[in-house]
Amino acid sequence: MEDKTHELARAILEAAQLFADEKNVSLPEGFKVLLERPKREGQGDWATNVAMKLAKLFQMSPMALANEIAARVEKGANIDTIEVAAPGFMNVSLTNNWIGDTLAGVLAQGPNYGRNAHGKGRRVQVEFVSANPTGPIHLGHGRGAAVGDVMSSILDFSGWDVEREYYINDAGLQMENLGKSTQSRYFALLGRENEAPFPEDGYPGDYIDDIARNIIDEYGDTLLSKPLDETVSLFRDRTCEQVLEMIRKDLSDFGVNFNVWFSERSLYDDDLVPRTIEILKKHGYAYDKDGAVWFKSTEFGDDKDRVMIRNNGVPTYFTSDTAYLQNKYERKFDLLIYVWGADHHGYVPRIRSVNKALGASDESLEFLLIQFVSLLRNGVPVSMSKRAGTFVTLREVMDEVGRDATRFSFVNRKCDSHLDFDLEIAKQTSSDNPVYYVQYAHARICSILREAAARGVSVPDVKEADLGLLGEPSEIRMAKEISRFPEEVMKAAQNLEPHKIAFYATDLAEAFHAFYNTLKVLGETEGVMKARLLLVEATRITISNALRLLGVEAPERM
Repeated sequence: MEDKTHELARAILEAAQLFADEKNVSLPEGFKVLLERPKREGQGDWATNVAMKLAKLFQMSPMALANEIAARVEKGANIDTIEVAAPGFMNVSLTNNWIGDTLAGVLAQGPNYGRNAHGKGRRVQVEFVSANPTGPIHLGHGRGAAVGDVMSSILDFSGWDVEREYYINDAGLQMENLGKSTQSRYFALLGRENEAPFPEDGYPGDYIDDIARNIIDEYGDTLLSKPLDETVSLFRDRTCEQVLEMIRKDLSDFGVNFNVWFSERSLYDDDLVPRTIEILKKHGYAYDKDGAVWFKSTEFGDDKDRVMIRNNGVPTYFTSDTAYLQNKYERKFDLLIYVWGADHHGYVPRIRSVNKALGASDESLEFLLIQFVSLLRNGVPVSMSKRAGTFVTLREVMDEVGRDATRFSFVNRKCDSHLDFDLEIAKQTSSDNPVYYVQYAHARICSILREAAARGVSVPDVKEADLGLLGEPSEIRMAKEISRFPEEVMKAAQNLEPHKIAFYATDLAEAFHAFYNTLKVLGETEGVMKARLLLVEATRITISNALRLLGVEAPERM
């Protein structure tokens, strides 16, 4: 289908050039005809606003110019009609010749159908989840995990060299409080709770008790006799290790695996923090004042400069993020994508400021901000988790509704839209459950193909079928949806919009279910049966490819 759109754009451009020559008008250098799919049925297969763009140049109304250009378009084997619609659109309807080319392309490319070279082999790092290793992954982080993972898959499918990275916030006060929380539980479990008070900002979940028991298994009561200040680092490190293992397991079971787990502590161990500060000072964006080190953020529109190193020598969180950004560029990435919670939106301008201060371009940095998730059961909010202490965990939701329903639901809305996740809907085996609706389409097609095989009928070669027999509205609709997949992948990659693939998968499933409910595949005349077998097999391949990008299973039976 892509080749056909190029041919169509070229034919319209040639017609516009022909009329320009007649009128002694010069088209702008490098002028391109842009095509888009009409928003409503009955407006053709493709639409262009070329006449509206050129009307002022020709000193004509867009409607009149559109009619002149349309009259000069050479009607080839693929163009059926061109209709002009207010205020000057040209709506093009194609002959059905494109269907054969589309189906042949899908069957030839198979699991690669929809791939593109948008990334041109450039390196992109997608950093996502990056939850503090202080407890289990909660529902909000789970949505970020799904979005980051699906976005990474789409970019990989679009020719990027993708690296998935998890940034471990294993430095700072929250880690000290984590260690003290486990230390306190350790003492309490051994009957000495008064000797190690639970910190005011500690972590109260049941998982802390579990980790304290593991430490008892390892050390017995030998840590009771040592000063608290001497053992808190041990409790911190052991707790961080075990929480990270819990996080890795939850994410792996969720279908999310990282290439790199990057430790914040390594920024200090490798002296990258002072090195980054020196780079900023060299560029004139950092300075010493009152015993502290400051970033000159007012140069980038901030209301005040920001502290990097406090006058007591302790770095701020902002400092770690600055050094981490420098580290990413030292690893030679062409594009950096941060997937953050929406509550971090105020932090984006600060990172963009540092990015400029380090001499990088605005285009090398992108942010996906993930809105919150509300968990419901039949429309009623679900209470918090006892195990986590303060929130609902991703593990709890996965265990109840499954990985596929959870992942699909998380990316089935735009990132910046709040998500209401209803557990009961996610478990339904009906069209109300979006992932079931799409998966059932794939399973239905597999059932048709199994029945055909049982009758001794296989999917024919494209050359053996008369695809001109595909003329029913539901057949044409399904073929159009199939042809749209490469465009949706490209747009999702270009605009960083992973929800487009979930939306697309639903549209294709809807087209198939409409076809299935009105027409038969088996039991028709041989010619019609062969054509429809090719159509449904191409649909199966396309649904499977879309679900693979979403990290969701394409079941053969349901």
